[in-house]
Amino acid sequence: MAPYRVEPRVEVTAQLAVEEVNPDLGLPRILCLHGGGTNDRIFRAQCRALINHLRHEFRLVFAQAPFDSEAGPDVLSVYNEWGPFRRWLCWHSEHRKLRPQDACRALDQSLDDAMRYDNETGATGDWVAVLGFSQGAKIAASLLYRQQVYEETRRLVIGTTSGHATQNLQPPDRPKFRFGILLAGSAPLVSLDPNMTLSHPLPDATSIRNPREEDSGGVPEEGGGNVLRIPTIHVHGVLDPGLTFHRKLFEHFCHPATRRLVEWDGAHRVPLKNNDVLSVVHQIRKLAKETETKV
Repeated sequence: MAPYRVEPRVEVTAQLAVEEVNPDLGLPRILCLHGGGTNDRIFRAQCRALINHLRHEFRLVFAQAPFDSEAGPDVLSVYNEWGPFRRWLCWHSEHRKLRPQDACRALDQSLDDAMRYDNETGATGDWVAVLGFSQGAKIAASLLYRQQVYEETRRLVIGTTSGHATQNLQPPDRPKFRFGILLAGSAPLVSLDPNMTLSHPLPDATSIRNPREEDSGGVPEEGGGNVLRIPTIHVHGVLDPGLTFHRKLFEHFCHPATRRLVEWDGAHRVPLKNNDVLSVVHQIRKLAKETETKV
């Protein structure tokens, strides 16, 4: 099978104040990943309150998922005319089946495209964090876990050899995120590198994942040893139908010493009310300080 071709990123120039994200091109940057069945433009609108509170501290950059999709749950009621819609992962059998390595390559290309485009606009800030909602949060957490595994493997190799064997690990130009912000992210993590050696297999990037019926994918509840230690903020709506699965990601796949939780009185969406947003923003600022992120 030929490698999957990622469609060119489509730029949208809607007359929305939210499109003007951060005029300061030197701010530290957060890469933002939308949910399944939406797109970067929709997620930018959904994050408008977060953008407003963080606009003087961080530059939020929105990536577009690589695969065509029907609209996700509840999307058409608000964003009916905001297509085309995209996805990071499969959630039913009609989605095109790819080899895991081709799916991972397409995902990485989408992220690289977003970061390269922002660089070309003149932005120079460090890439310090990744933020995702729903399916995008699963990808964000999985990106952090892949980064962690690469770093652990590199240290192991350097400790036992001259270090030449590290050339096949994480490319040197790929950013090293300091923390993640996971809004309504579900367990389990997925493997974003078919060649990674893990303590217990994770579902690959082509596994079918129903966004409203997540399960452990055959992974033990405790994560099978696949535990993310890069700091994470988890944002859970207590009225979200998928709350049980969001709590599994928090409790079984993220280390107690580096995870923190924000709960708010809402369903499956990005917080918009001021008090809810401020709770999230407070944790972002606090974690940025703890990870020595200069803002």
